[in-house]
Amino acid sequence: MEITCFKAYDIRGRVPDELNEDVAYRIGRAYVEFLEAKTVVVGHDIRLTSPALTDALVNGITDAGADVVHIGECGTEEVYFATFELGVDGGIVVTASHNPMDYNGMKLVRKGSRPISGDTGLNDIQAMAQAGNFKAAQKGSVSHRDMRPTYIEHLLTYVDVSKLKPLKIVVNAGNGGAGLVLDAIEKHLPFEFIKIHNTPDGSFPNGIPNPLLLENQGVTSDAVKKHGADLGIAWDGDFDRCFFFDENGAFMEGYYLVGLLAQSFLMKNPGACIVHDPRLTWNTIDLVEAEGGRAIQSKTGHAFIKERMRLEDAVYGGEMSAHHYFKDFAYCDNGTIPWLLITEMMSVRDVKLSTLIGERINAFPCSGEINRRVTNTTELLEQIENTYASEALSVERVDGLSMVFANWRFNLRCSSTEPLFRLNVESRGDRALMEQKTQALLAIIDAG
Repeated sequence: MEITCFKAYDIRGRVPDELNEDVAYRIGRAYVEFLEAKTVVVGHDIRLTSPALTDALVNGITDAGADVVHIGECGTEEVYFATFELGVDGGIVVTASHNPMDYNGMKLVRKGSRPISGDTGLNDIQAMAQAGNFKAAQKGSVSHRDMRPTYIEHLLTYVDVSKLKPLKIVVNAGNGGAGLVLDAIEKHLPFEFIKIHNTPDGSFPNGIPNPLLLENQGVTSDAVKKHGADLGIAWDGDFDRCFFFDENGAFMEGYYLVGLLAQSFLMKNPGACIVHDPRLTWNTIDLVEAEGGRAIQSKTGHAFIKERMRLEDAVYGGEMSAHHYFKDFAYCDNGTIPWLLITEMMSVRDVKLSTLIGERINAFPCSGEINRRVTNTTELLEQIENTYASEALSVERVDGLSMVFANWRFNLRCSSTEPLFRLNVESRGDRALMEQKTQALLAIIDAG
């Protein structure tokens, strides 16, 4: 049986032709046999197909001889938390995050919530699931456990609640799972939440929750302006990523949040290490070094970031794609901790989000990530490198091609899943230069 829903870092596919209950069952059995797991945490998102897929997955896990701690409807970060908090052998969340409605998937971790990706076991699990030659075992048990109260307690350790001001915050869960945690944490905070699409609904009556899509940003932006809110926050479906809007309703580029969160951690952890991705770097490095920290560059992707954070004992890691990783959260990504930290920073400094972010945008204006569909990626990379080689101060290949010049830099990398170039350009305080260089690079790419 060929199983095609395995990707580089997780499992994603259309239901039922790529991912169905039979495939989910096989994944459960293969996962347990590969890890030799005794106890596994399982949870699922709010998609309509998730409960049935989860039941099949649980059946596969228990038929393989392992016990299941079922935490029910939740976010990806809650499975990460339960896995390391309970000290079990692994965890699986059934989720397709922001993928289209007819998709579903899974994210898999081992003990300590360490990621399982293609080169650390996911390919082996796929092969075992396809082969289907499973060992006989005594059936495991299933226990249901509500981990959310303990999870809320953990979240509140990241901020000093007594220092938080009564901010007015628009929160848009997009009918995904974020509303579950918002409702639970609300009573512990002094904030006034204006809730939009807060009720989980797997039919997605207001569209797939993906705040990166321009057509999805208007409802949050408009609500911020209508209610005179201090900021807006929106989440993707499994709420492991959060996105910010300032008090004017302007969407905040994720790159600048990495620097702010790094600064927040360094104020509490002087001299600590911060890990960042190579796409846009100058703002992050500037803030980290100003606070006396160490900025370490890692290849893009959660498995690489988490591995480098463990190696460097980093307190925080961030990607411009709104994935934020925390040492005290088993180096996993989380979509709740960031907004808690940002609201604490706004409260302590008594400044607006536009002020925090605006200063950094002016200091290091960036293009944001621009995607172009191409076929001859290798030739284009060589052409671009040759075009700019004579004036480049340095060339890096940590992830794709990065070229650094006196007052600007760029990173150009290939997508790991599609025939796409992903371009990011930034400058030192010169927006016109950044825009000029961006157009020049795009002209070469589009002509190729």
